[in-house]
Amino acid sequence: MRKFTSRKYRPYISGSAALAALALAAFPQAGHAAESDDEASGAQDEAAAIVVTASRSGDGVRADQLGASVTVLDSEALEQRQTRVVSDILRDVPGVAISRTGAIGGQTAARLRGSEGNHVLVLIDGIEAADPYMGEYDFGTLISDPAAKIEVLRGQQGSLYGSDAIGGVIHYITLSGREAPGISIRGEGGSFGTVGGAVRVAGASSDFDYAVSSSLHHTSGYPTARDGVRDLASTSLGASAKLNWTPSDNFKLTGVLRYSWTDADTNDTENDSTKPDFGHIVDSPGVHYVNEAFYGLLAAELTALDGRWTNTLTGQFSDTQRKGFNLDGLNYGDKGQRYKGSFVSSLRLGNDAISHRLTAAVDVEREEFQNTSPYAFNGRRHTDNVGLVGQYELYAGNFSAGVSVRHDDNNRFDNATTWRVQGSYRLPTDTRIRAAYGTGVKNPGYFELYGYMDGRYIGNPNLKPEKSEGWEAGLEQSFMDGKVTLGATYFDSVLTDEIYTTYPAPDYVATPSNRVTKSKQNGVELFLAARPVPQLRLDASYTYLNAKEDGVVEVRRPGDIASFNATWFSKDEKFSATLTVRYNGRTDDVAYTDPSWVPVRVSMDPFTLVNLNAQYEVIKGLSVFGRVENLLNEDYEEVFSFATPGTSAYAGISARF
Repeated sequence: MRKFTSRKYRPYISGSAALAALALAAFPQAGHAAESDDEASGAQDEAAAIVVTASRSGDGVRADQLGASVTVLDSEALEQRQTRVVSDILRDVPGVAISRTGAIGGQTAARLRGSEGNHVLVLIDGIEAADPYMGEYDFGTLISDPAAKIEVLRGQQGSLYGSDAIGGVIHYITLSGREAPGISIRGEGGSFGTVGGAVRVAGASSDFDYAVSSSLHHTSGYPTARDGVRDLASTSLGASAKLNWTPSDNFKLTGVLRYSWTDADTNDTENDSTKPDFGHIVDSPGVHYVNEAFYGLLAAELTALDGRWTNTLTGQFSDTQRKGFNLDGLNYGDKGQRYKGSFVSSLRLGNDAISHRLTAAVDVEREEFQNTSPYAFNGRRHTDNVGLVGQYELYAGNFSAGVSVRHDDNNRFDNATTWRVQGSYRLPTDTRIRAAYGTGVKNPGYFELYGYMDGRYIGNPNLKPEKSEGWEAGLEQSFMDGKVTLGATYFDSVLTDEIYTTYPAPDYVATPSNRVTKSKQNGVELFLAARPVPQLRLDASYTYLNAKEDGVVEVRRPGDIASFNATWFSKDEKFSATLTVRYNGRTDDVAYTDPSWVPVRVSMDPFTLVNLNAQYEVIKGLSVFGRVENLLNEDYEEVFSFATPGTSAYAGISARF
């Protein structure tokens, strides 16, 4: 498919806008019990990062002790790359492919190692965040918080988390008041009528810490139809609170609340087969959606045996509602709720030389769904699931290993048992070898089971869960006392009973079904993490992916993905600049340009995006910053017929106390 050249966009630069009005009523700042900003910003390579997602025990594990592939995007990386939309920085992670339908706020999927978007478990501060109705998390609704980090755990993780973790787990974590105390405010403005900002208030005392934050991002948008003139605006608001109370050495209480709201314009596909742009995205005045979500978690942890035995009881919920509108009013809608309770007991044995960790967990979960579309069956359904988890972890000097198994008892689908084994060993030459083998499942979502949309999609209540198994082997080499680390991983997975959309004759109405053929994914992931001198940080990644179903390339999964980030600091650390280069290889997609509504295969050209940003501290605690995105004005598509923006620029001011 040729690149289009008739896209019209109108970038303009608007003045920076401080959003102090976003400030929440601040708690009095408690005494700082955490390390200083200077200490926290010290060099930390990827291998030394602490990961909590890889163990159900709740303990942090060094990334260089895991047999699994993991990438940690720390708060420093998010700040240096001036991340405003979380899905953007996920493009820098090996094995991750991002696709967004249109402008900011458009539906955004993250695919890990060739899996589907609904094969990726998404956690936000430990809370399962996927929309229960769609069975997938829309990253188009997630804007970045101040002081946050991201852990991306790749490979089948069903033995820890159950359904959804076929491709892996993406865990978005806001830092606690003890990890990042203080007050911060940020405001900015720029191209496409963009204004945004964030505020965070956090602190800690001897037995209590808190962090409260809020972020806003608004843009007047740009056209996403190839020859369109309608600018697609969006407004996203996020707010979160995280509290920890530790009244004694053996008891801790944690609470998390989060709110997310997005109102974004969208465009429809031309469905009049007599028009030349049939099957393409066209200007659709009045079409937009509103997504609102609440999340909450409360956890109580009790320790015994001098901290060797912990027992944690957790309750969490998510409540998501999505409504789509056109000029006539409500066009579609859905609701989904998830209620989950977990009990985790973990026992630690051994000494500093050899340690063992035994963990058992019980997860009890209910998902409720309802279609609120005026043109659909609106009945309420629910699914109940009980999961039993066992995990063993061994750490013995340069060697570590782990095994986990999970059994899920489900009231709607066949029961499932998943498992995983992994190991890692570091040689005296600072060479680390690791390997893992695991399995996973993905239960059908409500929309796949009972969905009905405008006569063009009918659900299938007889669907079976999808199943996956795969292995990986990796090699890492460190240099310069760990300041530079190179890594390579080969992975190979097979998916069976894949759910896909079929168009049976004679009506060709879309409906899902399970494939009888196998979907295979294999590839290579490379990464570089380097801090050779204090003034320079380098991060790079490359992924080669071969994802095919019965020999046919899977859509929206580029064969090659690469990224490069370089941040330079002045010696006094008052000035920094970051260059970001992201490459997206040739990608297949499907287009509904055939009047019979049977999809046809299209191919989209590869593209490279270059971003450049800088920040300068004018006086202590007060900084100005700016960035240019798509510096080379690349003309590209990542989803068929959705136009993308040209060069844009933004500037702002931030303050820390």
